[in-house]
Amino acid sequence: MIRIIVHMENFISKTLIVFFCLLAAGQYVFAQSAKIKTSIDWNTFMQRQNMVWEVLPECWYESAFMGNGMLGLMIYKEPNENYIRFETGRCDVEDHRIGGGCFNTPRLLTGHFALRPQGRILDGKMCLDIWNAETIIRINTTLGTIKLRALVHADKMVMLVNVQASEGERGFCWDWIPADAQSPRYLFSKTKECWFKVDDYQLNPAPHVEQGLSIQKLNAGGETVVAWKEKETREEHTYYITISHSFPELTAEQEVKQHLEEAINVSPKKLIEQHREWWHAFYPKSFITLPDAQKENFYWAQMYKYGSATRGNRALIDNCGPWLTVTPWPNAWWNLNVQLTYWALNGSNHLDLAESLENALYNNTDNLKKNIPVAYRNDAMGIALTSNLDCLSQEVADPSKVKNAEIGLLNWACHNLWLIYRYKMDDVLLREKLFPLLKQATNYYRYFLRMGEDGKLHLPSTYSPEYGSAEDCNFNLSLINWGCKTLLEITDRLKMNDELIPVWKRILKDLTPYPIMPGQGFMIGRNTPYNYSHRHFSHLIAAYPLYLVNRDNPEEYKLIEESLNYWQSKSTAHRGYSYTSASSISSALGKGDDALHYLNKLFEHLGEINFMSVNTLYRESGPVIETPLAGAQSIIDMLLQSWGGKLRVFPAVPSSWKDLAFQNMRAEGAFLISASRKEGKTEFFSVKSLAGEPCVVVTDIPEPVFVGKRKFNVAKLQDGSYKIDLKKSEEVVVYHKNYRPTFTIEPIRHTVGNCFGKKK
Repeated sequence: MIRIIVHMENFISKTLIVFFCLLAAGQYVFAQSAKIKTSIDWNTFMQRQNMVWEVLPECWYESAFMGNGMLGLMIYKEPNENYIRFETGRCDVEDHRIGGGCFNTPRLLTGHFALRPQGRILDGKMCLDIWNAETIIRINTTLGTIKLRALVHADKMVMLVNVQASEGERGFCWDWIPADAQSPRYLFSKTKECWFKVDDYQLNPAPHVEQGLSIQKLNAGGETVVAWKEKETREEHTYYITISHSFPELTAEQEVKQHLEEAINVSPKKLIEQHREWWHAFYPKSFITLPDAQKENFYWAQMYKYGSATRGNRALIDNCGPWLTVTPWPNAWWNLNVQLTYWALNGSNHLDLAESLENALYNNTDNLKKNIPVAYRNDAMGIALTSNLDCLSQEVADPSKVKNAEIGLLNWACHNLWLIYRYKMDDVLLREKLFPLLKQATNYYRYFLRMGEDGKLHLPSTYSPEYGSAEDCNFNLSLINWGCKTLLEITDRLKMNDELIPVWKRILKDLTPYPIMPGQGFMIGRNTPYNYSHRHFSHLIAAYPLYLVNRDNPEEYKLIEESLNYWQSKSTAHRGYSYTSASSISSALGKGDDALHYLNKLFEHLGEINFMSVNTLYRESGPVIETPLAGAQSIIDMLLQSWGGKLRVFPAVPSSWKDLAFQNMRAEGAFLISASRKEGKTEFFSVKSLAGEPCVVVTDIPEPVFVGKRKFNVAKLQDGSYKIDLKKSEEVVVYHKNYRPTFTIEPIRHTVGNCFGKKK
């Protein structure tokens, strides 16, 4: 008996020793219970994100929009007419004239269908069901009702419009109205809003229209064909619509017939199932919920817009996406628009969609060479202000000959490619694609750098987007700096011995400092202060998005703050992306309240001219889509930042946002982050490594513990951040040692929703 008691005492003692050892080793005893859970009813959650029209929209800026990265469809009532307009589009429908630019190689309109009721339209309601990516409409007329359901199939090249009419409206008409296949910028020049003139524009021929087919030939060759078929029962009509474009071949007609046949051979029920399957897999790749219902609705509208605007194997997102209309911007614009369009795809964990940008640049290097003067094509590339979707532009100006040469746009586009790389960490891509492209983009700068009497390298007069020309332009100094630093980082990572390494090091050593004016911050360039208002932030890109100067250095923090305040003090010409960029710069400084203040300006004049529209598209002297997409990035910047090799969780949350959460947001280094904040405090977050990169986290959690399937070595660094020995495929959960959260990500409850769409 005594022996049994002794054995029991020994067992208990050993057990206690093990327990306290585990406890001292970072609360590992709770590791198994610290797994992040989700409680998200996606259907219910997404229904509150729907756009709802209490009255029928009457223009592009108000319409419901759908797309699949190639085909696009918009629905609205034609103003002053008695019909519902179904505006069609396809991203790769372009003109192909020699010379590039807005008038030679623009996107082209295709046309629209008109649903004409028997009676006079009285009123109607419309809902864009974001979860299912379809639009539902009810129209009331003097003779009855018409119910419509429309979608652009997520995968197949077909659009579906289903019509159910009451007895009095059984005789409705369905008509095709082809568009004028001229440059939309030329068509815009004929409007009263135009600020420019067009001379010597040769018109394309009129289309040929027959039953179920519209054929548009082009002077430069190729064709665009719209085709449609109707399937009718006693209860309903279903219209199958498709568009194809071919150049220089005349194969589009054959292609549309094939697309229609493939779609019609699948039952409507199966088509819808396939369509919804894609969208229901798309949204849950990441999750954000906010205490501000309007901002939450807005964020998810942008995710829907991304899923509609592009696919990895489809067209680059230009200024209008699949929803072209009469506009001065019918091309890809590279002095900002393309760049900011793609940013939010990284953090939202939709890198598969970002491949459309990668493919556009990596697969068209021959065009990028053609875009620069012949003398420099041996080892350099570039892109001018506007291009077609294959990156063919007008010739980039030579700064040795032209004062206002705009030469840094390809470098800025390469920064987008670098971010995509950093978010997925594919070293094969880095070596074979990004490095040679960035090297040749940066090479163009090398031809024009000159040593000054001060022993510093200087640039001649070059163009700072929207602000004019200046020597030692901050825009281009920032991009040279970033390009050389990044090339050196790549060669170091890949253990490459490139012949230009000494050149890049010399440039970084001898490059003239950024021109700065005390009390104002960053100048446009040497001897060129920031002295007049414009919406662009080209002089500030060293701070954002490049983070070459940043908050980690107190002097640089003050410089950024001073520059931002001075820029915003001259706000008369500011528009949408002035506010989104100011918001993101504020977030980079850790100023969440300022970030929200600037973002709110995007919503202050909702629906007014030159501001964001009720459907979250945007007007910038004509239709564009990019600014609200940048607004999604502004929200991400409040919640998660990962520049400079550190993961910053909730770095700039506004004080009014007490509760919020996100799941599987992506960060540089290929990390997936989930986090929750309650009552103004971070309760927990998790980090999962997809690539095994160094993991350094910055958190406001006091006395954090780090738990997982093993004991992690965690070192607190001098700046207060934590370095964790997280290996590939491992996950760590972080929370306060004296607080045991539920570890659950769930939507915030709202009493309001459906903030977008046209209201009474």
